[in-house]
Amino acid sequence: MAQSDVDFTARAPHPALRHLVRRYIGYTQHDVSLPVHRGLPSGTVTLIISLAEPVRVVGGRSSQALVGGLHLEPTLIRQDPFQQGIHIELNPVGLRALLGIPATELTSDVVDLADLPVRWAASLPDRLTSAPTWDARFTLLDAELTGALRPVNLVAEVQWAWRRMVTGRGAQPVTDLADEVGWSRRHFTSRFAGEVGLGPKQMSRLIRFEHSASLLRAGRSLADAAIVAGYYDQAHMTNEWREFAGCTPATWVREEVPFLQDLDEGDPAQSSHD
Repeated sequence: MAQSDVDFTARAPHPALRHLVRRYIGYTQHDVSLPVHRGLPSGTVTLIISLAEPVRVVGGRSSQALVGGLHLEPTLIRQDPFQQGIHIELNPVGLRALLGIPATELTSDVVDLADLPVRWAASLPDRLTSAPTWDARFTLLDAELTGALRPVNLVAEVQWAWRRMVTGRGAQPVTDLADEVGWSRRHFTSRFAGEVGLGPKQMSRLIRFEHSASLLRAGRSLADAAIVAGYYDQAHMTNEWREFAGCTPATWVREEVPFLQDLDEGDPAQSSHD
């Protein structure tokens, strides 16, 4: 399969946003021959803003800007030969401070950004398209998102547990996290799911799965990726991929990696500071 002409540009958001936004990723792709992209589940809520044709979800919505909540299966997206847009990774904890709704309302769903209760949403795709450079677009995002921040009351214990999961890449047992915040496992699971939209065990699995995908995108072998990501063995990782991605990791590497560029995950703790 031929590799498309692809260019990615990533930048961290304004410091005032880093407890809510992991990073901005600008992308431009020419001559895309893969008809359907497999959008993998991850530990972040995803905002995609197209600067070209609308984003088209197979069996779902089509829009210039879509928000995908936390999900446990892939989102299939139809691809045009030319694509340009911005991919924004949002932390689910405290999401209502940015989008006006909690992450729980987006779980397993994809919604039009314009349908959310935020004033900046409707005109943002056009203004980003008009901006001349990636730097100008990211600066515009900084201004709009910092201006949109609203005060919300967050559960400190859930915030802390979320940070530990992200920095530990999903490796710490849920029982240990519950013990460290001084709650029973049942109470911890209930409070965490009520804020994030998924239980802590599911979230830890998603974070580990996301890490394994990053390792494979960077060129690590299947066996190495399984060990580094914290799976028991390669078979364990493959079973998780079948559940979350709907395919084996080997299939994903063959189908998708030629169209992707490795982007360093960066410091996972950076986007989880208070």
